[in-house]
Amino acid sequence: MTVTPQWQKSSHSGGGEGNACVEIANLHSHIAVRDSKAPTRATLTFPPRPFTAFLEALKSPHHTLR
Repeated sequence: MTVTPQWQKSSHSGGGEGNACVEIANLHSHIAVRDSKAPTRATLTFPPRPFTAFLEALKSPHHTLR
């Protein structure tokens, strides 16, 4: 049985139709990430712990965008 991922858009989507963002799906053993503008193209997957650590690092006050 194939389970269809339930994609969720970032709460920080761009203006307008909110399609300038990434989407994530919890695949239980991995977290999938895709570009909302090209949902049928490549999808990246990460184990849950490293993905959580990545998100926490982005939220850190010491993180700066370049």
